[in-house]
Amino acid sequence: MRPIIGRAFAAALLLGASVGAARAQVPANFPNKPLKLITLTTAGGALDILARMIADDIGRQWGQQVIVENRVGAGGNIGAEATARSAPDGYTIGMVTVSSHGINTTLYGERMRFDAVKDFAPIILAAELKNVIVVHPSIPAKTVPELVAYAKANPDKISFGSAGTGTTQHLSGEMVKMMTGVQMQHVPYRGAGPAMQDLLAGHVQMMFDGLGSSAAQIEGGKLRALAVASSKRAAAFPNVPTAAEAGLKGYEVSTWYAMWAPKNTPAPVIERMTAELKIALAKPALIETWRKNGSDTPNLYGADFGKFVTSEVARWGEVVRKSAVKLD
Repeated sequence: MRPIIGRAFAAALLLGASVGAARAQVPANFPNKPLKLITLTTAGGALDILARMIADDIGRQWGQQVIVENRVGAGGNIGAEATARSAPDGYTIGMVTVSSHGINTTLYGERMRFDAVKDFAPIILAAELKNVIVVHPSIPAKTVPELVAYAKANPDKISFGSAGTGTTQHLSGEMVKMMTGVQMQHVPYRGAGPAMQDLLAGHVQMMFDGLGSSAAQIEGGKLRALAVASSKRAAAFPNVPTAAEAGLKGYEVSTWYAMWAPKNTPAPVIERMTAELKIALAKPALIETWRKNGSDTPNLYGADFGKFVTSEVARWGEVVRKSAVKLD
C-alpha cells in the first residue's frame, strides 16, 4: 500500500506551509479506503445519533464509507483510549464527550490510561447540549429560589437521579449543592434512561438532565423545568429562565460532544477533516435536529478547541475534588 504521506506532504509540514498550501499537499487520493468513527456510547443515544449523521454526511463528501464503531465502558474511557491508540494516519476519528475529556482526568486519577489532552489532536467541538434543572410535579417549587427554600426546609428529603457516579448529571447536582448549601441525596443509575423512568414515577424528585432527553416530558407536563444551565435561554423553551436569571450566577453546564484524532495525525489531514466537518455541521437538517434538542453546534475548532478542553479539565477537576466524588 502506498504511504499516506508523501515527500511533498512531509516537506510542507517541515516548512510550515500556509493552510491553503498544506491542504494542497494532502494526497489527492485521500481518503482511499473507509474511515472509522469511534463513539463512546451505545447505539441510539444522542451521541450515537450525532455521530451517524456526521458519518453519513462526510462519507458522501469524501466518497468513502465512514464506519461508526461503538466502544462503550468506563465512562467513555474505553472508546477514547481506542482512538488515542489508533494509527495517526487520518483514517480514525474519535467522537468524545465532556466525561472522557473533562471529568474523567480527575475522577479516575491514576487509573486513566491516556492523557485527555496530550494523546489527541483536536479537530472540532461538534455540539453542546444544554442541561436543565427538572423536578417531578410532586415538588411544590416552581422556581429555583423556591426549590432551595424547600430543600433547606426538608434536608436530605429530595433525591436526584443521574446516569451514574461522576457523570455531568451527577456533578451538576453537586455543583448546586455547593452553590446553595442544600442537602440532597444522589441516586446513581446505570444510564440516563432508568434515571428518567424513576423520575417520572416519582421515585426520585429531580434531575439535572440534558434538555434533549427531557424536552418531551417538559412539553407534556410530566416534569417542570426550573432553569437551563446556560448563558442564553433555550430556543425550544423561551419561557424557561437561565440559571443566572433564576439566581444561580455562574452555573453553566453543558454536555458537549467533540471530534478528535490520535496525536501526531498530520496537520494538513486535520485541517482537511476540520474543513469537511465544518461543512457537515453547518447543514440545516443537522442544525434543526439539534436545535429541537436544545443544543448548539459551536464554531470552535483547532487550537481554540484544545484550550477549551484544557479549561474543562480544570473546571470539572475542581468540582470532583470539592464534592469528594469517588468511583465505587
